[in-house]
Amino acid sequence: MAKPVIAIVGRPNVGKSTLFNKLIGQRLSIVDDTPGVTRDRIYGELEWQNKRAIVIDTGGIEPKSDDIILAQMRRQAQLAIDTAEVIILVTDLNSGLVATDIDVAGMLMKSGKPVVLCVNKCDKIGEPEPEFYEFYNLGIGEPIQVSAVHGHGTGDLLDEVFSKLNTEDSDEEEDNVINVAVIGKPNVGKSSLINYITAEERCIVSDIAGTTRDSIDTVVENKFGKYNFIDTAGIRRKARIVDEIEKYSIIRAKMAIERSDVCVIMIDAQIGVTEQDTKVAGLALDAGKACIIAVNKWDAIEKDNKTMQNFKKRIEVEFAFMSWAPTVFISAKTGQRVDNLFTLVNTVAANNAMRIKTGTLNELLAQITTRVQPPTDKGKRLKIYYMTQPSTKPPTFVSFCNNKDLFHFSYQRYIENRIRETFALSGTPIRMVIRERGEK
Repeated sequence: MAKPVIAIVGRPNVGKSTLFNKLIGQRLSIVDDTPGVTRDRIYGELEWQNKRAIVIDTGGIEPKSDDIILAQMRRQAQLAIDTAEVIILVTDLNSGLVATDIDVAGMLMKSGKPVVLCVNKCDKIGEPEPEFYEFYNLGIGEPIQVSAVHGHGTGDLLDEVFSKLNTEDSDEEEDNVINVAVIGKPNVGKSSLINYITAEERCIVSDIAGTTRDSIDTVVENKFGKYNFIDTAGIRRKARIVDEIEKYSIIRAKMAIERSDVCVIMIDAQIGVTEQDTKVAGLALDAGKACIIAVNKWDAIEKDNKTMQNFKKRIEVEFAFMSWAPTVFISAKTGQRVDNLFTLVNTVAANNAMRIKTGTLNELLAQITTRVQPPTDKGKRLKIYYMTQPSTKPPTFVSFCNNKDLFHFSYQRYIENRIRETFALSGTPIRMVIRERGEK
């Protein structure tokens, strides 16, 4: 299920970045008393009451300024507002209600999105200062006292934010829909693939209104199943990104990966494997998603009987960090092997969600440790008491042992490979967690 998006907005120097850092629990956004330090949108993830959301920090909004930088910041803030499901409007108790706050509030009301009013810098505990009541004049609901520096009131703020989010919406029909993010560099044929699937497969197709301009969801139902294909903007190297909207589209591509079940990593056969292809794949790997490497434009390649074999060898070298990902050679233009792609999507999605019983796991563990004895160090031998799988997507296995330091990385890799081999877990990363007995 997709994580909801929360945008933090307000005029410059009201403490938006301080609040952002407090909510996500890390200093990700630069904080300074100088207005305008935050220019680009910065995003992170927060968790509250076992619920997760994406939160975006934005630059200060000056609705009536003609300054070029401030105009760009206003534009980026507007894009964040368009994306968000709930908006936190941050104001400053010390400076009181000012005309810019009123202008920003009017801008938010026009968006039609739910708004939570945060009055920051309420550093004293107890009854609010008289200036606090001025903020009722904004007419966007009851203000909440917050001290972003000390953390006072952030719980009340998040309670109000999550009350306006529909985090419990889990449509039964979506349970069997596989979310597929098509990712890659620009011009590798991502949109062409989706256009082919929707136009040529004689499927039931319905367009879902997206929340952004660059991430388009398309539901496709065919003989292989039901899918939600997410077409994303191409991800280029940072050095080549100059357009502000393109920076934003890359954030959306990363968020598309986050809400997908399967990532199809597209490579241009005419160009070959590049460093950027591996970096894009790394984003999917870090998110724990099932992955397929799709080599597109295969119809445009002159071939002999070793062309595909040689290309596969290159992929094995460049994508050694995800050797478990299957490769398919396709043509989005002609539809060559697109049916094979659907079959692979079904397989890797099932593997990513596979759960193995604890009894079965420990039977395999006994065989594994009998075949290759656990390592020793200075007369001490590693003892693995038992293994369990606490979660899926990706399959995560926890091993309890006598000493974590003895559990060498190579032995972890050996166990991981045996699990893959036994349960045919192709197309999905596996996470191994090592804990000592008694450790939670």
